[in-house]
Amino acid sequence: MEVLVDSNVLLDIFTEDEEWFAWSSETLAYHAERDILAINPLIYAELSIHFSAIEKLDDALPEADFSRLALPWEAAFLAGRAFVAHRKRGGARRSPLPDFYIGAHASIANLALLTRDSARYRTYFPRLQIISPD
Repeated sequence: MEVLVDSNVLLDIFTEDEEWFAWSSETLAYHAERDILAINPLIYAELSIHFSAIEKLDDALPEADFSRLALPWEAAFLAGRAFVAHRKRGGARRSPLPDFYIGAHASIANLALLTRDSARYRTYFPRLQIISPD
């Protein structure tokens, strides 16, 4: 199985978050043993703001451990549609990126999504396989 790893899980590990470090590191290690871990440009961009140089980020996310996936055009459309549904439900007015695009990418590409922020993904991508603490 290929697993798209959301930035919140990786940031928990990089920052040694008091609340989420244990769950995120154990769950990532479990899937690293059994599955193919992946990131996309949006996840990479979200993580980049926490690093002073691209080399440091690349060292933290070695290509041998994390497959780099391109964003499918179909995911852009699905992300936009999910954002419209979100707005109709009274959701905040903001860009459909990155969460909707990440969920759409995982959904379109039949990837599992490793995240600890599952509520929005479950609401707008009900067929998406989500790996989360809840």
